[in-house]
Amino acid sequence: MKEIINRLLNHEELSSAETKQIMLNITKEMYPDAQIASLLTILQMRGVAVDELIGFREALMETRIPIDFSPYHPIDIVGTGGDGKNTFNISTCSCFVVAGAGYKVAKHGNYGASSVSGASNVLELHGVKFTNNQDKLRKSIEECNMAYQHAQLFNSAMKYVGPTRRALQVPTVFNLLGPLINPCKPTYQLLGVANLSQMRLYTNVLNRLGMEFAVVTSLDGYDEISLTSGYKVMTNIDEQIYQANDLGFNLSTREELFGGSTPQEAVRIFDSVLNGTSTVSQRQTVLVNSAFAIHVIEPQKSMEECVAIASESLDSKQALRTFKKFVEINS
Repeated sequence: MKEIINRLLNHEELSSAETKQIMLNITKEMYPDAQIASLLTILQMRGVAVDELIGFREALMETRIPIDFSPYHPIDIVGTGGDGKNTFNISTCSCFVVAGAGYKVAKHGNYGASSVSGASNVLELHGVKFTNNQDKLRKSIEECNMAYQHAQLFNSAMKYVGPTRRALQVPTVFNLLGPLINPCKPTYQLLGVANLSQMRLYTNVLNRLGMEFAVVTSLDGYDEISLTSGYKVMTNIDEQIYQANDLGFNLSTREELFGGSTPQEAVRIFDSVLNGTSTVSQRQTVLVNSAFAIHVIEPQKSMEECVAIASESLDSKQALRTFKKFVEINS
């Protein structure tokens, strides 16, 4: 590790094989915490390279509990987190809208880090019990089109860097890895990032991994399509900048997307979207993210068609019925 740190201080980049081995060595507790902290700090200051991120990911995927959802070709809808906006659970809501429209969804999530309520918070408060049992998860995705993988039950290697990350109290490369280590290796992904540099990084990584994807960012710093400004979408095919009204939506304000001060408030907003009693801004933000997720799966459809499919799922209450069935299966 001393040699690696010196190379990084000399502005060298590491290969994916090297970062994979470093991560595997961390799980064997071969390095002192101070050296791990130095490594993470240098990478954060310099910015992690594509090969370096892929290597860390390979190690975590090698040590994960695997789930085989390949027959279902599912999509994961996820934001990187860390945008500091404390929005309501837009990605999680979108998962149930997409599942309600008949598509298979395999979400990988966790408790909130920079927001009041992460996906795991809002689901747990509805009585959902998390599991890594393959049979139970298959039952869920077969019967309601949605399975949820709580990150802590699948990626035990992350615990070896937990104390160092908590002590540093700043973002590290491991904040970037969450969206890349879905244990089922989904066929499709809609990934929300907070800025254009993250967008370039993830687009390059996902292209290298051979996934069908869309990486989205709002130009005012949200890690999802917030409709509070223009937004950019990059796929494995092309890239485009949209304005809020391009697909018939209104401009939203930051206040209208606020996720509340407690997890219970976040749950109330989440429920209101699926029940059809939310504000227009909350509804349309979920719809636009759902529509782009559907477009990843069916790129031959126009965006207007994808918006219509998402709207039908929400307005017909099929998304709500899907969520209720999900809770019933997973409680």
